[in-house]
Amino acid sequence: MPNVKKLLHTRLRVNDLERTVKFYQDALGLTVSRRSVSPRGAQTVFLATPNSDEEIEICQLPNSPSVQVQPDLMHLAFEVENLAAFTAALAAKGIALSDGPTKTGSGATIAFIDAPEAYEIELIERAR
Repeated sequence: MPNVKKLLHTRLRVNDLERTVKFYQDALGLTVSRRSVSPRGAQTVFLATPNSDEEIEICQLPNSPSVQVQPDLMHLAFEVENLAAFTAALAAKGIALSDGPTKTGSGATIAFIDAPEAYEIELIERAR
């Protein structure tokens, strides 16, 4: 059986495209790699992540039911070099941790922030 070659992107549907894109740019430093409108009329923005080929696709689909993200349904995880410094920079922007920091069994330290529309972001400082 053939294997997939690699993960290309993950799609998140949102109610407010511009608010969400701004959050990922301001909080995490992601950059817009491209914008488009699908044949169904969905507005999409692809966000590039540093040091990674995978992208995050943010999508707003007009005339569709409102997005209702259930608690602890899913999250995106990002590695950071220094969690304390990163979270201090977030706090200066008015972004508070929703959980953590917590030391894991592997020696990593993790913390969470809430993105718009209840999507969670995990920040991970790997053990050295």
